[in-house]
Amino acid sequence: MKAHNKWLTAPLAAGLAAATLSGCGTDKDAGAGDGSGTIVVGMSDEVLATDPATGYDPGSWLLFNNVFQSLLSFPKGATTPQPEAADRCEFDKGASTVYRCTLRDGLKFSNGNPLTAEDVKFSFERALKIDDKNGPGPLLSTIDKIETPDDKTVVFTLKVPDATFPSKIASGAGSIVDHREYPADGLRTDGRAVGSGPYKLESFSDEKAVFSVNPEYKGTAKVKNDGITLKFYDGNRKALAEGLTKGDVDVAYRGLDSEDIQKLNGSPTAGQKGIEVIEGSSAEVQHLVFNMKDPVAGKLGVRKAIAHLVDRQALVQDVYQSTATPLYSIVPAGILGHNTAFFDRYGDRPQPELAKKALQEEGIKGKVEITLYSTPSRYGPGTNEQLGAIAKQLNDSGLFDARVKSVEYDQYEKDIQAGKYGVYIKGWVPDYPDPDNFTQPFFGEDNVLGNHYENTKITGTIIPDTAAAADRSSAQDDFDRLQNLVAEDIPLLPLWQAKQYAVAHNTITGLEWTLDASTVFRFWEIKKG
Repeated sequence: MKAHNKWLTAPLAAGLAAATLSGCGTDKDAGAGDGSGTIVVGMSDEVLATDPATGYDPGSWLLFNNVFQSLLSFPKGATTPQPEAADRCEFDKGASTVYRCTLRDGLKFSNGNPLTAEDVKFSFERALKIDDKNGPGPLLSTIDKIETPDDKTVVFTLKVPDATFPSKIASGAGSIVDHREYPADGLRTDGRAVGSGPYKLESFSDEKAVFSVNPEYKGTAKVKNDGITLKFYDGNRKALAEGLTKGDVDVAYRGLDSEDIQKLNGSPTAGQKGIEVIEGSSAEVQHLVFNMKDPVAGKLGVRKAIAHLVDRQALVQDVYQSTATPLYSIVPAGILGHNTAFFDRYGDRPQPELAKKALQEEGIKGKVEITLYSTPSRYGPGTNEQLGAIAKQLNDSGLFDARVKSVEYDQYEKDIQAGKYGVYIKGWVPDYPDPDNFTQPFFGEDNVLGNHYENTKITGTIIPDTAAAADRSSAQDDFDRLQNLVAEDIPLLPLWQAKQYAVAHNTITGLEWTLDASTVFRFWEIKKG
């Protein structure tokens, strides 16, 4: 699997979040707003692309999930995909590499053009052909060929058994575009978008994106507003908070940090202005990553000592004001297969004596000198503070001489790929709510961590076996074994799992249906008045 860039832009508390029985409207009313007005959503993230063949960032996927349809989608609060543009999809009996979908009747793009199997085939083949470095190619890499026996039938033949394929194409990677509107071998660059989702993109600029309700939409969503205006604040937390309190925006989403949320949550000022904090679950995570070839961090005894000393409870309370929860494995809570492998092995409180023993067994005498690398421009303003707190925890044990170095993101990524860092931060936004998305990208070929970790049991047996398990619950034991192996080798140290937040005026309802483990922010669930 090719490395990609769907990394958490900030802790969800430090960067307001995202969302997934959908409310099934009839074909007549599914695309029609109910007159509750246009809602203004403020966001500090950028939307880097309007073409789903590129843009592997949370802001762009927010646009994709509302403007484009996929064959399947995640119902709110659920982790199993259900038909959306498709009327039904299933693997052929006895052929776990053949996935067949039949489209709904009467599908149309927002420009009135019919949506047929030809458009579905075109969309997937186009993304694979363009193979943009920030595109969805890694999620579609198991596709061997696509056939369209008729206008309503699409047949995917996969290179290998891939039980997660339905979840992958239910994500932004499965966005269907009009083959008449998009070049087959290049990206669209005019800032426009033509899809068949619940919303039309009316305009897009550096300041805002304007979405209207798509009257041609036929699917499972029941739209509860007359449109959405997405206002961009370009990382300016203060301006976003002011926009909310002044009433310039109805909802603040992805942008306020943990301190802002803590101040607003139940404060008299917020109460007087009718502002509420809505909390939801999230599967976004952050890890401390170890370069296995580093002369210091590459030693198992050093990694064990760090695992015995890091106090996650203190990090989430002191740095993130409890807007995240401690994480003790690579698969987060709320996702099938989650266990507590690191808690079971290293505990939840600092244990200096065990850390000292680990270093002694490694033959290390004296303090361990180590640098922790941070990049706040990507992972939020709390990142430096968090790394500083971890360094202090290590140093307070008397076993380490740890320091923190902060690097701008572009250089940070280059240095990681060059193997220059021994210990560094990485965050992860899931593409789809399945344990595969927290394991294969981290430990498969050309993984996103860039830390030179290899375990043949994981890559040669567990990942292929779990990927082929059509009954996801049957893979529970394998995912459990994988997490235990990672806790034993410690190529990374899970730190925390984010909570999701939106801050809104109390005239806004429905945000609770946009804050779940699917990370799909559903415009259509939000209502004003």
